[in-house]
Amino acid sequence: MSARASLRLPWVEKYRPRRLADMVGNASAIREIVAWLKSWEKGIPEKRALLIYGPPGVGKTTLVHVLAREFGYELIEMNASDLRRAEDIRRIARAADIGSLFGSRGRIIFFDEVDGMSGTEDRGGLAEIMEVIKETRIPIILAANDPWDPRFRPLRDLCKMVRMDRPRPSDIVKLLRRICLAEGIKADPAALRVIAENAEGDIRSAINDLEAIAEGRKVITVDDVRHLAKRNRQHDAFATLKMLFSARRCDQAKAILSQSLLDYDMLLQWIHENLPYQYKDPEELAKAYEALSKADMYFGRIVKTQNWGLLSYALEMMTAGVAMARKRPYRFVKYQFPQRILLMAKTKEVRRLREEICRRIASKCHVSRKCANAEVLPFLRVIFEGNPKMAAGIAKWLDLSEDMIRFIVGDRRKAKEIVKYMRK
Repeated sequence: MSARASLRLPWVEKYRPRRLADMVGNASAIREIVAWLKSWEKGIPEKRALLIYGPPGVGKTTLVHVLAREFGYELIEMNASDLRRAEDIRRIARAADIGSLFGSRGRIIFFDEVDGMSGTEDRGGLAEIMEVIKETRIPIILAANDPWDPRFRPLRDLCKMVRMDRPRPSDIVKLLRRICLAEGIKADPAALRVIAENAEGDIRSAINDLEAIAEGRKVITVDDVRHLAKRNRQHDAFATLKMLFSARRCDQAKAILSQSLLDYDMLLQWIHENLPYQYKDPEELAKAYEALSKADMYFGRIVKTQNWGLLSYALEMMTAGVAMARKRPYRFVKYQFPQRILLMAKTKEVRRLREEICRRIASKCHVSRKCANAEVLPFLRVIFEGNPKMAAGIAKWLDLSEDMIRFIVGDRRKAKEIVKYMRK
């Protein structure tokens, strides 16, 4: 292999946008992002961090690099593999806040792939990012494919959120045409259209496909691209709902499950939450809810009997049954995050305390946790509210923490009184 060939850049890198004018699609989102960045020139804005989210391949990371280059910022970048330890995040962020080493107007801290943080090794990393956002004096930008996990809610509240959508096939075709012109390749417009549609809005995939097909060719025809198979893409919740509610055939609706990032239970919650927004006709809504309720019944029967042969019926009702209830044309709807999941996230700590108290009661009293919750805990509440001295003895016996005592008595002042008796 020649030295020139070995140094050849992949087309994804070679034709990566260098200016905002080179970006494909998302014009309104880019304007909103630029306006937020310019607002820093007037002082620290209300939202000190910007969260750019959207499916893979739409140019989130590229856009941040282009912004830094075009507006003269130095970029301090960390991705999911770097966002493990709180002390590393704190050290880099504080160093970035000091000032630029290279004479630029300032710095941008960029946390990429924040939704890739998971597991025990990330413990503390997310909390530290939020602390950095609260204290920062320089712009912070974050990027994520799907930021709607309940554990990211506090982070979302701190950020201005801007969604980047998949560009239209016609926009991708224009980009592919420019690349072909630069590479001296004659391409049939219909062939470029096939590549663009097959990419499903993923610009990286479209460029990679074009490069693979053009290898050793100077002419690209429709026959050269017919072999491209549809990719098994992973869609976020919003894209999944849009495809489900706009499906015209049963097989289209059922195929969505293999392309979605959501598990069955999560998808059921998303559909349930957004049915009233999508279906305004009472008859359509009734049919959709009937199909969804049957799916829920099948899921319940599967859990109870472990008869997984019923799963296909549940999935068909949840997808095709809901989609085929629609008779009117599809209309755009701003989908909402399931309130039940948000409520569960809010009450997680309360439920954890109750379960731990019941576990300790069950162990000491030799009863089941169910019995402890239903029969013992209500009497403890009466005692704790009316007799702090006796409550202190029981709390010592059960080895309850102050948080547990506060949960039982439901009053911070009374809880402190009980704790005071426990220390005597």
